[in-house]
Amino acid sequence: MLALAIKVAVNAVALWIATLLVDGINLGGRDETVRIGTLVVVALIFGVVNAVLKPIIKTVGCAFYLLTLGLIGLVVNALLFLLVGYLAEQVGVPFSVDGFWPAFLGAIVVALIGFVLHLVIPDRFDER
Repeated sequence: MLALAIKVAVNAVALWIATLLVDGINLGGRDETVRIGTLVVVALIFGVVNAVLKPIIKTVGCAFYLLTLGLIGLVVNALLFLLVGYLAEQVGVPFSVDGFWPAFLGAIVVALIGFVLHLVIPDRFDER
């Protein structure tokens, strides 16, 4: 349970940094507690989308990954990030992504920040 909480917190921080760095990724809410709650909910949506859809897309699109030497993964990540923004809006969470390019850059920022934070704060599965 602690590992899940750490992953959600890391994703929430990465999403927050993406909202600061990328124009077109908007985090609504006036109060800080609302913004933190929004980031946690979006991090949960982000985790579910990546856990469920990403393996399916990688399996189905294996030939495209090989053909493009993995660069299609950037496009897939951007589309999944765009989907997260759409799902968050549908649920009523004040988080939006305004198109493909903000989603593309946001996915890169979230991946890089998440990678760095997981190096600094490893979960129990990383300790061997």
